[in-house]
Amino acid sequence: MNALYIVHEVLKKYTPLGGVAVDATAGRGYDTSFLCDLVGKEGKVVAFDIQESAINSTKELLEKEGKTATLVLDSHANIDEYVEKKSADSIVFNLGYLPHGDHSIYTHFDSTKTAILKGLDCLKSGGVMCVSIYYGGDSGYEEKDALIPWLKTLDDSRYQVLVTYFHNWKKEPPIPVFIFKH
Repeated sequence: MNALYIVHEVLKKYTPLGGVAVDATAGRGYDTSFLCDLVGKEGKVVAFDIQESAINSTKELLEKEGKTATLVLDSHANIDEYVEKKSADSIVFNLGYLPHGDHSIYTHFDSTKTAILKGLDCLKSGGVMCVSIYYGGDSGYEEKDALIPWLKTLDDSRYQVLVTYFHNWKKEPPIPVFIFKH
């Protein structure tokens, strides 16, 4: 049992065949590929990253697997420029830095907050946003420390926020957050 397993299990329940899914942090493309499997050829996946190397990795993986997605070299804070309001069944974020990439480039609270708010507008009623907070090592503590309390301020008549902790894990385990839109 790990964060990835939990996030994928939730995404399976909320991302229908033929649906629309967004990978707000494409990284190496694994979540993008997973979302492509969920929506199938009839569905649509949009994946964002600010690093060209991440977009290239994602493109290579999808080509190798015979899958397609719309790949966007832009900040997830601009999600509303690429995804229609109330169109997405699911949105996934992996905060932190690109695995095996430049650790000086990582997500920050201000752009993440903007992306979450705009993403919630893009999410359908009954949809889910999964935000995995990776904060160990040399980055991410400030983002985690700002994001967790801010999530409490989301309107509970519109959203339910579930923050999941691996309470007895050593070091800094990822924190999966699920935002369910009413």
